[in-house]
Amino acid sequence: MNTRIRRTAVAVATAAILPFSLAACSSDSDDDNGSGTSETGQDNGGTTDQDGMDDMDDMDGTDGMEGDDDAEADAASAPFGPACSGVPTDGPGSFEGMAQDPVATAASNNPDLSTLVAAVTAAGLVDTLNDAPELTVFAPADSAFAEVPEEDLNALLEDQDALTDVLTYHVVGERLAPEDLDGEHTTLQGDTVTVAGSDEDFTVNEDATVVCGNVQTANATVYIIDGVLMP
Repeated sequence: MNTRIRRTAVAVATAAILPFSLAACSSDSDDDNGSGTSETGQDNGGTTDQDGMDDMDDMDGTDGMEGDDDAEADAASAPFGPACSGVPTDGPGSFEGMAQDPVATAASNNPDLSTLVAAVTAAGLVDTLNDAPELTVFAPADSAFAEVPEEDLNALLEDQDALTDVLTYHVVGERLAPEDLDGEHTTLQGDTVTVAGSDEDFTVNEDATVVCGNVQTANATVYIIDGVLMP
């Protein structure tokens, strides 16, 4: 009987203590979970900060890419060719200065186009070229006219009709960017010129080479060439 009583007493005591033990374990578990949650929150905060830094880095990278694109665009729109080095770096005859004036006026300020300007004036085409809304001009440099026998050049300058035909054969009634040059184009004279090439390497009618291209004026894009084109 005493043994049974002792066993019963132990069982009762155990039953009484067990809920308190479970409660204590539950409390410890909650504390751990709370601590873990706090740490997780800190970790998430760190992740958020890192994401923000990554976003800023991405934005900076995008700005850099836009800067590269702008630089490439500027390079693509710039004049090109070996003869461009002879253009004045400032003043009305510079690339910036020529861009402010219509094409005949702009050409008159370029020291390498003096013979062409004299021919345009003799033909009475100054206003025609200056007043046109959009043109492409294949402009023979002075060195190109120097290749024409003097007697022939003088005869051409004295024949206004023939001179007008030759000069308007160098003009297309629309602006042509370098990427649009390759192919056949109808001139103001009525015949076509054939341009072949790409990038910064172009020939016109297989007789002349573009030596300074993509020169902008107020109403025209000019390609200076090393030959005189004949219709």
